Amino acid sequence: MRHRNDESVGIFNQIFSTDVRNVEAMAKEGAIEVEGRIIEPLPNAMFRVELDNGHKVLAHISGKMRQHYIRILPEDRVVVELSPYDLNRGRIVYRYK
Repeated sequence: MRHRNDESVGIFNQIFSTDVRNVEAMAKEGAIEVEGRIIEPLPNAMFRVELDNGHKVLAHISGKMRQHYIRILPEDRVVVELSPYDLNRGRIVYRYK
């Protein structure tokens, strides 16, 4: 026997399933890209990055960079994608040659 709550959850998921995907895409579009320099490598593919404006952020490697085995070393110049919601954490999306 189904409860009323199960039906309302199913309807909720049907109505908002496409909207959730749009919110994720919108969040990526709203990302702020800044340049910086790797200061120190940290465990689990995390890095401390000093941005050109002097701020320091904690950043991880993006999936595409990880997939293509792009190595990042201290003093490398990188592009970091910051979320507008948390400007202290970011994703490394490009390493300059």
